[in-house]
Amino acid sequence: MDRDDAELMFQGVERQAELVRTGKVTSRALVEAALRRIERLDPALGAFRVVLAEQARAEADARDADAEPARGPLHGVPVAVKDEFDVAGQVTTFGGAANRTPAAADSEAVRRLRAAGAVVIGKTTMPEFGQWPFTESDTHGTAHNPWDTTRTPGGSSGGSAAAVAAGLVGAALGGDGGGSIRIPAACCGLFGLKPQRGRVSTAPNAHLWYALGTVGPLTRTVRDTALLYDVLAGTTPADRWSARPAATGWLRALETPPGRLRIGYCAKSAVPGVRPHPEHVGALLETVRALRELGHDVREVNPRYPDATVPFAAQFCGGVRAEAAAVERPDLLEPRTRSTLALARLVPESAVERGIRAGERLAERADRMFTSMDLLLTPVVAARPRPVGALDGAGLLTALARSRPMVAYTALWNVTGHPAASVPAGLGTDGLPLAVQLVGRRDDEVSVLRVAAQLEEARPWAGRRPPSAAS
Repeated sequence: MDRDDAELMFQGVERQAELVRTGKVTSRALVEAALRRIERLDPALGAFRVVLAEQARAEADARDADAEPARGPLHGVPVAVKDEFDVAGQVTTFGGAANRTPAAADSEAVRRLRAAGAVVIGKTTMPEFGQWPFTESDTHGTAHNPWDTTRTPGGSSGGSAAAVAAGLVGAALGGDGGGSIRIPAACCGLFGLKPQRGRVSTAPNAHLWYALGTVGPLTRTVRDTALLYDVLAGTTPADRWSARPAATGWLRALETPPGRLRIGYCAKSAVPGVRPHPEHVGALLETVRALRELGHDVREVNPRYPDATVPFAAQFCGGVRAEAAAVERPDLLEPRTRSTLALARLVPESAVERGIRAGERLAERADRMFTSMDLLLTPVVAARPRPVGALDGAGLLTALARSRPMVAYTALWNVTGHPAASVPAGLGTDGLPLAVQLVGRRDDEVSVLRVAAQLEEARPWAGRRPPSAAS
């Protein structure tokens, strides 16, 4: 049964939906396989904050009873949701203990997943308010990397990444305010695309850390990510930002090759003084070779990265302050979060708005990089995944210092809003995944996806499974 469960859960969401659609498996069988794997593997991973076993079984049974016309593209497929998004009937903890009342309704992204037929099987762990690239919570514990459980899966969507990498679910919803989809994707060997700002609704909230945050999935394959964005893309009147609508469906876009693109590559970090691990540089150069073999014009570049520190810090402080203001028991916030809030009180709302406008100016400067190239290729993170416990006993300044190598390549693109993806690039000598980042022009997720799909075909990564979760 364990091996059969693994075969089912490592299929990915597109294949799982096809199995349900063709009657080869039921939604209830998929959910039961996921629940057995969660029960067996999650005690060592800490990926789930709560598992909705009975609700998921009931929802799967309802999916199996649905008539064919009512079936959507994710019909019957179990998915997980990061604990910063509302799931009806469940507390949205934001990774802490300060909320107590269950949400009355699903967030818009979760509503769209269910409308497409997905079954929500549980909520995944995160650091409080998603502040850190390590998934460690005083209340809900520490998430572990399925490739080596002594190491971090990254963050802040680390629980979602660990759940997908270990084959507990085929896809999980995450959020990215400074790298929080791309960093755990890189640490866990997944594909993770931060979409263009405003691509996916943050409703019922007007924003996620103001202009920094985006919503999106973590998956094992590019096609699964495209399928999920076909479901998730679109905003509501409640959203402060809205991206330019895509010209075609995301899966359909993958049917057309990208043609010969101009791709610049650079190992230099956007944060002065942060140097990449040699194996990350090696993965970058190996990807350069692969892209050239695919026919692209790939050249080393030396971009003049704009300094995003001030606009990022202003929105980070404002975003954490806004989320903390909405919790029921602020006295139960973690000490480190209270330190963030003490700093945030020095940043008035007017400074946050100035940070947003400064970010837009930086986006215009970044756009000029893309006049001579179609995509930019960089590392995702500077450091290898560190041992768990990065936040143990760490105050605010120590936590910030330990986070710096993890966000040095990612946070700029949250400030500017450009789409960027973590693309698997093999395994390091430590047995942990390697990855590279592809950054696209504004509103051009399609080019990122098409080139990532080419790389996936040239060096298949979806078949790789963490040894501890392979069966």
